[in-house]
Amino acid sequence: MCTALISATGSGAAAEERTPVAVEQEPSTRFVSEPVVQAVPESAGTAESETSAPTTAPMTAESLRELVAAQSVPQELDRQMNCLAGAIYFESRGESLGGQLAVGRVIVNRAASHRFPDTYCGVVFQRSQFSFVRGNAMPAIRKNSAAWRSAVAVAKIADQAAWDSPAKGALFFHAARVSPGWRLTRLARVDNHIFYR
Repeated sequence: MCTALISATGSGAAAEERTPVAVEQEPSTRFVSEPVVQAVPESAGTAESETSAPTTAPMTAESLRELVAAQSVPQELDRQMNCLAGAIYFESRGESLGGQLAVGRVIVNRAASHRFPDTYCGVVFQRSQFSFVRGNAMPAIRKNSAAWRSAVAVAKIADQAAWDSPAKGALFFHAARVSPGWRLTRLARVDNHIFYR
């Protein structure tokens, strides 16, 4: 397709005459809009506060034990979920599911707070916060154990705020056998930990 371009305009008093020139017009680009369906990652390891709505539709369960049992446990976790599950594993693997969830929610709450690092790994590896961390690393985890599978399931529930924590809103905890003398608001004792805000 050809279009004639004619111009008789100029600039100021010294306008020059222009000769019409045929210019070839480029074919126009046609955009087509089609929906694209993309799977959303299960967890990006970002924090959401305990008052936020879960990022996925919650499963219905009569008990925390039932909800834990309903969780799929992937072979591999992303780094952030591995940090969250690892902290639950090392801090509370011998405790009730409620105790494990309370520990997990502290990490989630800290990551959502502006007072701590904003990722689960940042919270877990923050200096002098968790006694199991040595040299900025976690010890080896027995990933074929029932305790690990439970920690991963509880981490998913904590990350998604899919079940209320027995120490809702807690940002701190310590073992019940110690008495650090903190001037914080005590929220609850769950198993072997005391939780504070």
